[in-house]
Amino acid sequence: MKTGIFCTYENYHQNAQRAIADQVALVQHAEGLGFEEAWVTEHHFDEFHISPSILPLIAHLAGVTSKIQLGSAAVLLAFHNPIQIAEDIATLDNLCNGRFSFGIAKGGPFPEQNKHFETPIVQARTKTLEALDLIWKLLYQSEVSFQGQFYQCDRVTIYPKPLQQPLPTFIASGDDDAIAFAANHSFGLMGGAPFSLQKLKTTLAKYRQLNSSGSERFMLSRFFFVARTDEEAINEALPFIDKFSRRMQALTARIQSSGDTQSFTQLSQQSNPFNCDFLIANSIIGSVQTCRDKVKQFQDELNLGTIALKPASFDLLKNQESLTRYQQEVRSYIS
Repeated sequence: MKTGIFCTYENYHQNAQRAIADQVALVQHAEGLGFEEAWVTEHHFDEFHISPSILPLIAHLAGVTSKIQLGSAAVLLAFHNPIQIAEDIATLDNLCNGRFSFGIAKGGPFPEQNKHFETPIVQARTKTLEALDLIWKLLYQSEVSFQGQFYQCDRVTIYPKPLQQPLPTFIASGDDDAIAFAANHSFGLMGGAPFSLQKLKTTLAKYRQLNSSGSERFMLSRFFFVARTDEEAINEALPFIDKFSRRMQALTARIQSSGDTQSFTQLSQQSNPFNCDFLIANSIIGSVQTCRDKVKQFQDELNLGTIALKPASFDLLKNQESLTRYQQEVRSYIS
Protein backbone atom coordinates (compact mmCIF):
# COMPACT_ATOMS: atom_id res chain seq x y z
CA MET A 1 0.00 0.00 0.00
CA LYS A 2 1.30 3.42 -0.99
CA THR A 3 0.94 6.56 1.07
CA GLY A 4 -0.15 9.86 -0.44
CA ILE A 5 -1.06 13.38 0.59
CA PHE A 6 -4.43 14.88 -0.37
CA CYS A 7 -4.20 18.52 -1.43
CA THR A 8 -7.17 20.90 -1.23
CA TYR A 9 -5.34 24.25 -1.07
CA GLU A 10 -7.20 25.67 1.93
CA ASN A 11 -7.09 29.45 2.11
CA TYR A 12 -7.00 29.68 5.91
CA HIS A 13 -5.60 33.19 6.01
CA GLN A 14 -7.44 34.77 3.06
CA ASN A 15 -4.14 34.94 1.21
CA ALA A 16 -4.05 32.91 -1.98
CA GLN A 17 -0.29 33.05 -2.46
CA ARG A 18 0.29 31.86 1.09
CA ALA A 19 -2.24 29.04 0.67
CA ILE A 20 -0.49 27.83 -2.46
CA ALA A 21 2.95 28.12 -0.85
CA ASP A 22 1.80 26.19 2.23
CA GLN A 23 0.38 23.37 0.12
CA VAL A 24 3.57 23.16 -1.93
CA ALA A 25 5.58 23.00 1.30
CA LEU A 26 3.43 20.10 2.53
CA VAL A 27 3.90 18.18 -0.72
CA GLN A 28 7.66 18.73 -0.66
CA HIS A 29 7.73 17.64 2.98
CA ALA A 30 5.74 14.51 2.13
CA GLU A 31 8.09 13.68 -0.74
CA GLY A 32 11.07 14.10 1.57
CA LEU A 33 9.49 11.65 4.01
CA GLY A 34 9.07 9.06 1.27
CA PHE A 35 5.38 9.47 0.46
CA GLU A 36 4.72 8.11 -3.02
CA GLU A 37 1.76 10.21 -4.19
CA ALA A 38 0.17 13.67 -4.02
CA TRP A 39 -3.42 14.23 -5.19
CA VAL A 40 -4.87 17.66 -6.02
CA THR A 41 -8.61 18.46 -5.87
CA GLU A 42 -10.62 20.72 -8.17
CA HIS A 43 -12.98 23.25 -6.60
CA HIS A 44 -14.75 26.23 -8.16
CA PHE A 45 -16.26 29.42 -6.74
CA ASP A 46 -14.97 28.58 -3.27
CA GLU A 47 -13.05 31.16 -1.25
CA PHE A 48 -11.71 28.47 1.10
CA HIS A 49 -10.50 25.83 -1.39
CA ILE A 50 -8.61 27.73 -4.06
CA SER A 51 -7.83 25.01 -6.58
CA PRO A 52 -10.04 25.68 -9.62
CA SER A 53 -7.23 25.11 -12.14
CA ILE A 54 -5.60 21.94 -10.90
CA LEU A 55 -3.53 21.03 -13.95
CA PRO A 56 -1.43 24.23 -13.64
CA LEU A 57 -1.10 23.51 -9.92
CA ILE A 58 0.10 19.98 -10.68
CA ALA A 59 2.48 21.34 -13.31
CA HIS A 60 3.95 23.62 -10.66
CA LEU A 61 4.33 20.69 -8.27
CA ALA A 62 6.08 18.79 -11.05
CA GLY A 63 8.68 21.53 -11.18
CA VAL A 64 9.40 21.56 -7.44
CA THR A 65 9.43 17.77 -6.87
CA SER A 66 11.30 14.92 -8.50
CA LYS A 67 9.91 11.56 -7.38
CA ILE A 68 6.39 11.80 -6.02
CA GLN A 69 3.53 10.68 -8.30
CA LEU A 70 1.14 13.59 -8.97
CA GLY A 71 -2.56 12.96 -9.43
CA SER A 72 -5.78 14.85 -10.12
CA ALA A 73 -8.51 14.08 -7.61
CA ALA A 74 -10.27 14.94 -9.64
CA VAL A 75 -10.64 16.76 -12.94
CA LEU A 76 -14.36 17.59 -13.20
CA LEU A 77 -14.66 16.46 -16.79
CA ALA A 78 -18.18 17.68 -17.45
CA PHE A 79 -16.93 21.25 -17.08
CA HIS A 80 -14.05 20.98 -19.58
CA ASN A 81 -13.41 20.42 -23.26
CA PRO A 82 -12.17 16.81 -23.50
CA ILE A 83 -9.84 17.48 -26.46
CA GLN A 84 -8.11 20.23 -24.49
CA ILE A 85 -7.91 18.02 -21.40
CA ALA A 86 -6.35 15.21 -23.45
CA GLU A 87 -3.70 17.61 -24.76
CA ASP A 88 -3.08 19.05 -21.30
CA ILE A 89 -2.64 15.76 -19.47
CA ALA A 90 -0.46 14.26 -22.20
CA THR A 91 1.75 17.35 -22.01
CA LEU A 92 1.74 17.18 -18.22
CA ASP A 93 2.80 13.53 -18.21
CA ASN A 94 5.80 14.47 -20.37
CA LEU A 95 6.53 17.49 -18.21
CA CYS A 96 6.71 15.45 -15.00
CA ASN A 97 8.57 12.55 -16.63
CA GLY A 98 5.71 10.06 -16.38
CA ARG A 99 4.60 10.89 -12.84
CA PHE A 100 0.98 11.86 -13.56
CA SER A 101 -2.18 9.97 -12.57
CA PHE A 102 -5.47 11.06 -14.12
CA GLY A 103 -8.40 11.07 -11.71
CA ILE A 104 -11.82 12.28 -12.84
CA ALA A 105 -15.23 12.98 -11.31
CA LYS A 106 -18.55 14.49 -12.35
CA GLY A 107 -18.42 17.33 -9.82
CA GLY A 108 -20.71 18.12 -6.96
CA PRO A 109 -22.62 18.46 -4.79
CA PHE A 110 -22.13 22.14 -5.68
CA PRO A 111 -25.00 23.37 -7.87
CA GLU A 112 -23.28 26.66 -8.70
CA GLN A 113 -20.67 24.70 -10.64
CA ASN A 114 -23.31 23.07 -12.81
CA LYS A 115 -25.05 26.42 -13.27
CA HIS A 116 -22.01 28.43 -14.31
CA PHE A 117 -20.54 25.70 -16.50
CA GLU A 118 -23.96 25.10 -18.09
CA THR A 119 -24.08 21.42 -17.24
CA PRO A 120 -27.30 20.26 -15.52
CA ILE A 121 -26.69 17.85 -12.66
CA VAL A 122 -28.76 15.17 -14.38
CA GLN A 123 -26.37 15.26 -17.36
CA ALA A 124 -23.09 15.47 -15.49
CA ARG A 125 -22.35 11.75 -15.06
CA THR A 126 -23.21 10.77 -18.65
CA LYS A 127 -21.22 13.71 -19.98
CA THR A 128 -18.25 12.83 -17.77
CA LEU A 129 -18.04 9.20 -18.88
CA GLU A 130 -18.45 10.17 -22.53
CA ALA A 131 -15.65 12.72 -22.18
CA LEU A 132 -13.38 10.10 -20.60
CA ASP A 133 -14.10 7.69 -23.43
CA LEU A 134 -13.06 10.32 -25.98
CA ILE A 135 -9.96 11.36 -24.00
CA TRP A 136 -8.73 7.79 -23.76
CA LYS A 137 -9.01 7.37 -27.53
CA LEU A 138 -7.20 10.67 -28.15
CA LEU A 139 -4.34 9.72 -25.84
CA TYR A 140 -3.44 6.50 -27.65
CA GLN A 141 -4.95 6.63 -31.13
CA SER A 142 -4.50 8.79 -34.21
CA GLU A 143 -7.11 10.25 -36.56
CA VAL A 144 -9.81 9.89 -33.90
CA SER A 145 -13.40 10.38 -35.01
CA PHE A 146 -16.08 10.42 -32.34
CA GLN A 147 -19.84 10.89 -32.39
CA GLY A 148 -21.32 11.08 -28.93
CA GLN A 149 -24.33 12.69 -27.30
CA PHE A 150 -22.26 15.64 -26.07
CA TYR A 151 -18.96 15.51 -27.95
CA GLN A 152 -18.00 15.03 -31.58
CA CYS A 153 -14.73 15.21 -33.46
CA ASP A 154 -13.45 14.25 -36.89
CA ARG A 155 -10.00 12.74 -37.48
CA VAL A 156 -8.23 14.41 -34.55
CA THR A 157 -4.69 13.50 -33.51
CA ILE A 158 -3.13 15.10 -30.46
CA TYR A 159 0.56 15.72 -29.78
CA PRO A 160 2.42 14.82 -27.68
CA LYS A 161 1.24 11.42 -26.53
CA PRO A 162 1.68 10.62 -22.81
CA LEU A 163 4.85 8.92 -21.66
CA GLN A 164 2.98 6.32 -19.63
CA GLN A 165 1.41 3.41 -21.48
CA PRO A 166 -1.21 3.43 -20.15
CA LEU A 167 -1.74 6.58 -18.10
CA PRO A 168 -3.00 5.56 -14.61
CA THR A 169 -6.68 6.54 -14.60
CA PHE A 170 -9.14 6.71 -11.71
CA ILE A 171 -12.85 7.49 -11.32
CA ALA A 172 -14.32 9.00 -8.15
CA SER A 173 -17.87 7.68 -7.89
CA GLY A 174 -20.17 5.27 -6.10
CA ASP A 175 -22.65 5.23 -8.99
CA ASP A 176 -23.30 1.85 -10.61
CA ASP A 177 -22.76 3.10 -14.17
CA ALA A 178 -19.44 4.73 -13.26
CA ILE A 179 -18.28 1.66 -11.34
CA ALA A 180 -19.09 -0.53 -14.33
CA PHE A 181 -17.28 1.87 -16.68
CA ALA A 182 -14.20 1.78 -14.45
CA ALA A 183 -14.28 -2.01 -14.14
CA ASN A 184 -14.74 -2.57 -17.87
CA HIS A 185 -11.72 -0.36 -18.64
CA SER A 186 -9.64 -1.57 -15.66
CA PHE A 187 -9.51 1.98 -14.32
CA GLY A 188 -8.96 2.54 -10.62
CA LEU A 189 -11.49 3.96 -8.15
CA MET A 190 -11.22 6.81 -5.66
CA GLY A 191 -13.09 7.12 -2.38
CA GLY A 192 -13.60 10.35 -0.45
CA ALA A 193 -13.87 11.24 3.21
CA PRO A 194 -17.70 11.28 3.51
CA PHE A 195 -18.06 7.66 2.38
CA SER A 196 -18.21 5.09 5.16
CA LEU A 197 -16.21 1.89 5.20
CA GLN A 198 -19.34 -0.13 4.45
CA LYS A 199 -20.23 2.07 1.46
CA LEU A 200 -16.69 1.69 0.12
CA LYS A 201 -16.81 -2.10 0.54
CA THR A 202 -20.09 -2.20 -1.38
CA THR A 203 -18.59 -0.12 -4.19
CA LEU A 204 -15.54 -2.37 -4.47
CA ALA A 205 -17.67 -5.51 -4.39
CA LYS A 206 -19.62 -4.24 -7.40
CA TYR A 207 -16.35 -3.51 -9.20
CA ARG A 208 -14.87 -6.92 -8.43
CA GLN A 209 -17.95 -8.71 -9.74
CA LEU A 210 -17.09 -7.23 -13.15
CA ASN A 211 -13.30 -7.12 -12.90
CA SER A 212 -11.28 -9.02 -10.33
CA SER A 213 -7.90 -7.75 -11.49
CA GLY A 214 -8.14 -3.95 -11.33
CA SER A 215 -9.62 -3.15 -7.95
CA GLU A 216 -6.27 -3.00 -6.17
CA ARG A 217 -5.91 0.41 -7.81
CA PHE A 218 -8.12 1.99 -5.17
CA MET A 219 -7.18 5.38 -3.73
CA LEU A 220 -8.84 6.29 -0.43
CA SER A 221 -8.61 9.82 0.97
CA ARG A 222 -9.16 10.47 4.65
CA PHE A 223 -8.89 13.41 7.01
CA PHE A 224 -5.80 12.84 9.10
CA PHE A 225 -3.92 13.97 12.16
CA VAL A 226 -1.72 11.90 14.44
CA ALA A 227 -0.53 13.16 17.83
CA ARG A 228 0.72 11.77 21.12
CA THR A 229 -2.80 11.09 22.38
CA ASP A 230 -6.28 10.72 20.91
CA GLU A 231 -7.43 13.82 22.78
CA GLU A 232 -4.59 15.95 21.44
CA ALA A 233 -5.19 14.81 17.86
CA ILE A 234 -8.96 15.34 17.99
CA ASN A 235 -8.60 18.78 19.60
CA GLU A 236 -6.23 19.86 16.84
CA ALA A 237 -8.31 18.44 13.98
CA LEU A 238 -11.77 19.33 15.28
CA PRO A 239 -11.86 22.99 14.10
CA PHE A 240 -10.85 21.90 10.60
CA ILE A 241 -13.39 19.06 10.46
CA ASP A 242 -16.09 21.24 11.99
CA LYS A 243 -15.60 23.92 9.32
CA PHE A 244 -15.99 21.33 6.57
CA SER A 245 -18.99 19.76 8.33
CA ARG A 246 -20.85 23.05 8.80
CA ARG A 247 -20.29 24.09 5.20
CA MET A 248 -21.45 20.78 3.75
CA GLN A 249 -24.48 20.45 6.05
CA ALA A 250 -25.58 23.98 5.14
CA LEU A 251 -25.23 23.13 1.47
CA THR A 252 -27.18 19.90 1.98
CA ALA A 253 -30.03 21.75 3.66
CA ARG A 254 -30.14 24.35 0.89
CA ILE A 255 -30.28 21.74 -1.85
CA GLN A 256 -32.87 19.63 -0.06
CA SER A 257 -35.08 22.66 0.53
CA SER A 258 -34.99 23.39 -3.19
CA GLY A 259 -36.18 19.88 -3.96
CA ASP A 260 -33.04 19.00 -5.93
CA THR A 261 -31.66 15.87 -4.27
CA GLN A 262 -29.85 14.52 -7.33
CA SER A 263 -26.52 15.78 -5.95
CA PHE A 264 -26.78 13.58 -2.87
CA THR A 265 -28.04 10.32 -4.36
CA GLN A 266 -25.06 8.29 -3.19
CA LEU A 267 -24.39 10.03 0.11
CA SER A 268 -28.05 9.97 1.13
CA GLN A 269 -27.75 6.21 1.63
CA GLN A 270 -25.64 6.96 4.68
CA SER A 271 -26.73 8.53 7.94
CA ASN A 272 -25.70 12.20 7.84
CA PRO A 273 -22.29 11.72 6.15
CA PHE A 274 -21.26 15.32 6.89
CA ASN A 275 -21.85 15.06 10.64
CA CYS A 276 -18.69 16.05 12.50
CA ASP A 277 -18.66 12.95 14.72
CA PHE A 278 -19.20 10.69 11.68
CA LEU A 279 -16.31 12.33 9.81
CA ILE A 280 -13.92 12.01 12.75
CA ALA A 281 -14.92 8.39 13.32
CA ASN A 282 -14.20 7.62 9.65
CA SER A 283 -10.94 9.57 9.59
CA ILE A 284 -7.41 8.66 10.59
CA ILE A 285 -7.20 10.92 13.61
CA GLY A 286 -5.79 9.98 16.97
CA SER A 287 -2.76 8.63 18.76
CA VAL A 288 -0.10 6.58 17.00
CA GLN A 289 -1.78 3.33 18.04
CA THR A 290 -5.24 4.55 17.02
CA CYS A 291 -3.97 5.59 13.60
CA ARG A 292 -2.14 2.29 13.14
CA ASP A 293 -5.35 0.40 13.88
CA LYS A 294 -7.46 2.55 11.56
CA VAL A 295 -5.06 2.33 8.63
CA LYS A 296 -4.70 -1.42 9.11
CA GLN A 297 -8.48 -1.82 9.07
CA PHE A 298 -8.80 0.14 5.83
CA GLN A 299 -5.94 -1.83 4.34
CA ASP A 300 -7.32 -5.22 5.33
CA GLU A 301 -10.97 -4.60 4.41
CA LEU A 302 -10.49 -2.61 1.19
CA ASN A 303 -7.26 -3.95 -0.31
CA LEU A 304 -6.05 -0.38 -0.75
CA GLY A 305 -3.63 0.72 -3.42
CA THR A 306 -3.12 4.12 -1.80
CA ILE A 307 -4.16 5.85 1.40
CA ALA A 308 -4.12 9.61 0.75
CA LEU A 309 -3.90 11.64 3.96
CA LYS A 310 -5.61 15.04 4.23
CA PRO A 311 -3.82 16.89 7.07
CA ALA A 312 -6.52 18.38 9.29
CA SER A 313 -4.87 21.25 11.11
CA PHE A 314 -4.92 24.96 10.26
CA ASP A 315 -1.22 25.13 11.20
CA LEU A 316 1.39 24.24 8.55
CA LEU A 317 4.09 23.23 11.02
CA LYS A 318 1.70 20.99 12.96
CA ASN A 319 0.64 19.31 9.73
CA GLN A 320 4.28 18.71 8.83
CA GLU A 321 4.98 17.30 12.29
CA SER A 322 1.94 15.04 12.00
CA LEU A 323 3.07 13.70 8.61
CA THR A 324 6.53 13.06 10.04
CA ARG A 325 5.09 11.16 13.01
CA TYR A 326 2.96 9.11 10.64
CA GLN A 327 5.97 8.12 8.55
CA GLN A 328 8.16 7.32 11.54
CA GLU A 329 5.68 5.77 13.98
CA VAL A 330 2.61 4.63 12.07
CA ARG A 331 3.59 3.54 8.59
CA SER A 332 6.62 1.51 9.62
CA TYR A 333 4.38 -0.71 11.77
CA ILE A 334 1.91 -1.51 8.94
CA SER A 335 2.90 -4.25 6.53
